[in-house]
Amino acid sequence: MRRLLGVSVTRALAGPHNNFGLLRLVLALAVVVSHAFSVATGRVEDEPWAQTTGFTLGEHAVNGFFAISGFLVTMSYDRRGWRDYLVARTLRIAPGLIAATLVVALGLGAAMTRLDLGAYLADPQLRRFITGTLTTFKSAAALPGVFDKNPLPFPMGTVWTLKYETLCYLGVLVGGLLGLLARPKLALAMGSLLLAATLLRELIDSEGPKGVETALRLPLIFLAGGLIYLFRDRVPLSLPGLALGLAALVLLSPTPLYKPALYLVTAWGVLVLALAPGLTRRSTEPPSDLSYGVYLYGWPIQQASHALFPAAGAMTLFWPGLLVTLAVAWLSWHLVEKPALGLKRRLIAAG
Repeated sequence: MRRLLGVSVTRALAGPHNNFGLLRLVLALAVVVSHAFSVATGRVEDEPWAQTTGFTLGEHAVNGFFAISGFLVTMSYDRRGWRDYLVARTLRIAPGLIAATLVVALGLGAAMTRLDLGAYLADPQLRRFITGTLTTFKSAAALPGVFDKNPLPFPMGTVWTLKYETLCYLGVLVGGLLGLLARPKLALAMGSLLLAATLLRELIDSEGPKGVETALRLPLIFLAGGLIYLFRDRVPLSLPGLALGLAALVLLSPTPLYKPALYLVTAWGVLVLALAPGLTRRSTEPPSDLSYGVYLYGWPIQQASHALFPAAGAMTLFWPGLLVTLAVAWLSWHLVEKPALGLKRRLIAAG
């Protein structure tokens, strides 16, 4: 029984190692794998995971991202306070996104457009793409004459999740300022209401608009990750328990309980993989944190590959596209993201 219950999150956090960096990279790579199908066909339904689990591999990976983010961001606020929290969140997200948007719009787009360069740079659609991507995280914005013969013509198809990520960050900020993080039971009550709303949707209109499902799913998983941190003294981490949770999902899959249960098992399960002592005896920290760069650049590079070689199959283009994505993500980390984190540390120290 003790082995099944495992150790608490608090005890696991006291260990010298964790798998957060490795997991983020694996999840980002899973998004790239998933998009190999939709970039080529324009149909997410063509992916095997969507047919068997109700979500694409990329959607499962995003779920994992939000669970990790909810846990780490809540911990960040708890340890830093609101001023340092704002600096840390802004400098982690904004520089990479700004750089990626400009690289895609002014570099890749200029190279791939069917228009001549002067007409491309003067087209108002270019300005709308840049402002829309950076201000509202608009993933369906197009560039003039770029990828317009691809099944899905937009160049930055993954940035829509940053909208939900930012809203969740603001939720932690507001919750912290209102004292909810110091009163975990109130935060748990809010999570219970969100879980009830998710279940109600499954009971009333499970085939309704995808946007409604997403607007419930991502905040719920983020909040679940945050609650695991807030109740870290009581939440156990157990690999056998995770196996039982996955088995329970199989049994629940025909019922309306499946998706709410999936979200909770995902949030807890990802943190088990990140912190369980049996998996963290050695350091697994990647030498460079490529996850954000892979996430941002994977889609436009896959779009460019398909535009250049439209007759090639999805998996034929996957491996060379992945190598290019990793190379660009490495440059993003060393030229943009890592310097921004250095600035973050200096600003926090100065404050």
